[in-house]
Amino acid sequence: MGCNSKRRFLLLYATQKGQAKAIAEEIWQQAGAHGLEADMHCISEMDKYNLETEKDPVVIVISTTGTGDPPDTARKFVKKIQDTTLPPDHFAHLQYGLLGLGDSEYMFFCNGGKTVDRRLQELGAQHFYDTGLADDCVGLELVVDPWIDGLWLALKEALLLQKEKEGMNSVVDAVSSSLSPTPHVVHELNLSSEVQNLKLEDEGARSSDVLSQKPDDINLVTPARNTEPSLVNSVPPVSQSALNIPALPPEYIEVQFQGTHGKNPHLSSLISEETTFEVPVTKAVQLTREDAIKTALLLELDISDTVFDYQPGDAFCVLCPNNANEVEELLYILGLSEKGDDFVCVKVKQDTKKKGASRPQYIPERSTLKFILTWCLEIRAVPKKAFLRALVECTSDAGEKRRLQELCSRQGASDYMRFIRDSNVCLLDLLHAFPSCKPSLNLLIEHLPKLQARSYSVSSSNLYQPGKLRFVFNIVEFPACPTRPISRKGVCTGWLAELVAPLLHPNKNTMDTKGESFSTAKIPIFPRPNNTFHLPADPSVPFVMVGPGTGISPFIGFLQHRQKLREQHTDWEFGETWLFFGCRHQDRDYLFKDELRCFLENGTLTHLKVCFSRDSSTAEVAPPKYVQDIIRLYAKEVARVLLEEKGYFYICGDKKHMADGVSDAVVDILSMEMEADKLEAMKILAMLREERRYLQDVWS
Repeated sequence: MGCNSKRRFLLLYATQKGQAKAIAEEIWQQAGAHGLEADMHCISEMDKYNLETEKDPVVIVISTTGTGDPPDTARKFVKKIQDTTLPPDHFAHLQYGLLGLGDSEYMFFCNGGKTVDRRLQELGAQHFYDTGLADDCVGLELVVDPWIDGLWLALKEALLLQKEKEGMNSVVDAVSSSLSPTPHVVHELNLSSEVQNLKLEDEGARSSDVLSQKPDDINLVTPARNTEPSLVNSVPPVSQSALNIPALPPEYIEVQFQGTHGKNPHLSSLISEETTFEVPVTKAVQLTREDAIKTALLLELDISDTVFDYQPGDAFCVLCPNNANEVEELLYILGLSEKGDDFVCVKVKQDTKKKGASRPQYIPERSTLKFILTWCLEIRAVPKKAFLRALVECTSDAGEKRRLQELCSRQGASDYMRFIRDSNVCLLDLLHAFPSCKPSLNLLIEHLPKLQARSYSVSSSNLYQPGKLRFVFNIVEFPACPTRPISRKGVCTGWLAELVAPLLHPNKNTMDTKGESFSTAKIPIFPRPNNTFHLPADPSVPFVMVGPGTGISPFIGFLQHRQKLREQHTDWEFGETWLFFGCRHQDRDYLFKDELRCFLENGTLTHLKVCFSRDSSTAEVAPPKYVQDIIRLYAKEVARVLLEEKGYFYICGDKKHMADGVSDAVVDILSMEMEADKLEAMKILAMLREERRYLQDVWS
């Protein structure tokens, strides 16, 4: 049969961090085994496909950003289908199946997928398969794996229907025969579901011996401390199961070493669209006392020589490098310590089996090895199961090999969640735990995601401090644990803290006596404006701000801006302002205490309500511990601002532990003050969100 006998479907993905793309590639890979051909494209490549004329079934895999928007790569596509002049039968010819990825920790779960799904339905498109919504909070694979397993039958039925419509019965026979292949073939081909029952690709004697060993023999390799499961140790039933492991992803990158001559690309080439600005740090202040549980720093950047502009409430991104010691350690384990400064050329392998393989956009064609590991790859990323599957092939010790197989298998799914995902294990942790695993450099480039720029809320006003930009962050700490022998700091916050140490402790011998060593410290930033988290356009409108901990950051910018406007426009009417702030201890981590007192005294801030969750109280009635508790004490006022005065409500800070509690409190307040049931109150809150009067800037 010619290649045309394979039935085609269109496969589109929209990815922010690479997850949706990896899942689309898995679908593409399995399609061939089912006698189907996936025509796969990034949804942004609108010159490569045309939904207006598409006759074949369409499969869409789409993720969601933290703010609940479709990924950046889908912006054009979404804008195109949102066109209000399109008729309701615009996509009547289209049949599609959609898989949305999201995280239920965030307000707008799977909103990227839901937005596209809803709009395609409005334009007359038909589902040939139920929409899947996968949740990264509990593990995408819980929905993704079964969704892909069920896709094939649905696709074949959709293709059959389509052919019947076209009345080409001869092809119908061909497709229907592929619906019922011999049982043996199904067993061989269902790559991810019946996944090669532990048939390793290199059928060399050595590895087939490993697999035919009874698990008891393998235990001879590891010491007999096997009562407790851990990253490296498994217990029954997993340790005694036959395993379903994923298909081995084909290698597709080739790295050629080219000596030490050359120049690394500019950092701005690593990000699309934006321009980066390298700006000096002019000030650093530790806002918390030494004995506070978290250390918060305030940094001031000088942006006066740039065209960088911002409004209070905006965020911006910092391009940060990976930790230099971790990069050195990785080079050492890879056996490339001497080669860090060598230039490498990254190309697609000539004979790769991977469809549409291309060099990842964030990897320069030519740069030093250190540049790639420092600026391009997220070496701290939690390894995906496909990566573990590839690492199996680089591991020589039989016991270690078996454990890695377990961790990427279906049977070991809960071990993967517990010991890798939830423990925040990264590649270095794995390589320490499995010392016989020696991956090649190309595997890292194939499986590690892009090093993401880190986003921070602006904590200043350009009106109040022209040419300056301030921001606040906690230094993130990952304490040592059984899977991570050493503690680590966050990639970006750890780097920033180290960078500004001379500014924080100027007396500690900074290399040269004039203190000039520091003056050169610059950080690369680029703008990340948002369209909503801004002060009300009308200054007479009242607003409520809720920002415990570093969540107070954008509100300092709001208040500075407001103070300046009040000084410049004495004839304007200004609405009242409320700030609810909370921290652990009044004397250790009460951020911006003096500034807030000034804002209160000069009338910029009308009401300041604070609470301290860890301070002991001698009062008869215990004071409120958290911002969600203190808001309830001012139910009448909050309801008045929102309902009668059409005011705004802003929340900034931790999503799971605070923002959700605050929105529950607001629902209770609305329900109480309107004497309505909870459902009615939730509808009002939804309406406030729609009107952009209830706004969040949250992180998990």
